Amino acid sequence: MTEKLIELSELGLSISPSLTMAITAKANELKQQGKAVIGMSAGEPDMDTPQHICDAGIRAIQEGKTRYTAASGLPVLKEAICERVLKDQGLSYEASQVVVSCGAKHSIFALMAAFLNPGDEVVVPAPYWVSYPDQLKMLGVKPVVVTCDESTAYKITAEKLASVITPRTKLLILNSPSNPTGMVYTKEELSALGEVILRHDIFVLSDEIYGKLVYGTEHVSIATLSTDLKEKTFLVDGVAKAYAMTGWRIGYAIVPQPLAKVMGGMQSHSTSNPCTPAQYAALAAFSGSQDCVEEMRQVFDVRRQLMVDGLNNIQGVTSLLPQGAFYAFPNISAFYGKRSKKGVDVVDSLSFCAAFLDEYLVAAVPGIGFGADQNIRLSYATSEADIQEALSRLQQFVSDLG
Repeated sequence: MTEKLIELSELGLSISPSLTMAITAKANELKQQGKAVIGMSAGEPDMDTPQHICDAGIRAIQEGKTRYTAASGLPVLKEAICERVLKDQGLSYEASQVVVSCGAKHSIFALMAAFLNPGDEVVVPAPYWVSYPDQLKMLGVKPVVVTCDESTAYKITAEKLASVITPRTKLLILNSPSNPTGMVYTKEELSALGEVILRHDIFVLSDEIYGKLVYGTEHVSIATLSTDLKEKTFLVDGVAKAYAMTGWRIGYAIVPQPLAKVMGGMQSHSTSNPCTPAQYAALAAFSGSQDCVEEMRQVFDVRRQLMVDGLNNIQGVTSLLPQGAFYAFPNISAFYGKRSKKGVDVVDSLSFCAAFLDEYLVAAVPGIGFGADQNIRLSYATSEADIQEALSRLQQFVSDLG
């Protein structure tokens, strides 16, 4: 009997695999071969989840808290999220506005699916987090990518935003602190963007997953600037980055109640509730001492200075000093048109990173995945020794390019 060929959907075939995941997979393959690979591609803290949070998750399992919860999350967790946001940012919300999902990535997709229609347009400043455009494409929504460069610290300006708004524009995606650049929007910059948002009657998805990891500045949510902007802001956050809980998969969105109700309904037919023990662990994260967050932030700050100072000491490499998250985003385009020791033509960020990994065993993420082909992303969520060794290998790699 002849098997019928599997026909894949046009949608599925149109989606690009995550470059960050692909680089990590290749690095792991080389490690399994016994190679001394240094991973600078990770989008997660290298610290363990704090013990009191782990204990809460374990206790939930031991106490039999392993059954379904409401699809949109535990009521007590929603209350804790509201209390944490009030303490941290002075923003007051009702628990009925909170939707807890399987990580902030899921929160963003669930929000978009509940709010956007095919044919809508969403403004996506570039460099952008890799999943924004593909999530929009999966929903039949057009990502309007606005390229931003070093002259504005990779941040979209009010003028650029206003220039791309059309009658179909429904949403701006704002990620501050930014992945991949580490840049943080100032209150003044957000105010200028806010004027455009209100004038054109659009909404903003404010992805604040790195909001607790800032250095030498403050994190300001655009929702704090006025009551009108708060009503136009969909706030997304989670436990992954600030509490070293990437694998626990708990994120949340705070949105107007009608939207929250629709998101909850959609989750009930897709994922059901987020992992129950992980929700209790997240409850401990939000409700307990925040000292663990500050300790981690201070460690990252030291590594940040080490990384960026080292990058800027390499001739031909330039890097702005990130103000948040745990990434540096150096411009390495000065080396395009050169050839590696093994004969690889370095013509873009993809070939640069491929040769760097293959020949010098350092995993970096090509900037093209973030809409910025002149750059690469290097994570300093790794030890100081690894950072120094990676910088040494980068210096040797670019010196050997001919």
